[in-house]
Amino acid sequence: MNNIEDIMKAAQGVQEEMNKAQAKLDTMEVTGEAGGGLVTVRATAKGRILGVSIDESLMTPGDKEMVEDLVTAAFNDARGKADAKSAEELGKMTSGLPLPPGFKLPF
Repeated sequence: MNNIEDIMKAAQGVQEEMNKAQAKLDTMEVTGEAGGGLVTVRATAKGRILGVSIDESLMTPGDKEMVEDLVTAAFNDARGKADAKSAEELGKMTSGLPLPPGFKLPF
């Protein structure tokens, strides 16, 4: 019976650490860029978008499609950086856990 109780306590501890990690990720910022910095997107490492900046030089009627492409690229860059930061932080948290090879935590 002690083994089940120990497993449950360990699982509860992991859940608490995961909640802390999620909260921490939502305070860490990343910036995605496109067009050499003409378009930037600020986001949290959890993926929440904080802001978008578009250089005024791009605000011409004929450049609508290009601006849309740059905004998309900046969002994707921010998302990639957020994912990398998240994986880095979660890797620190799970490095001491005896998880089987290839096991992925659910976030």
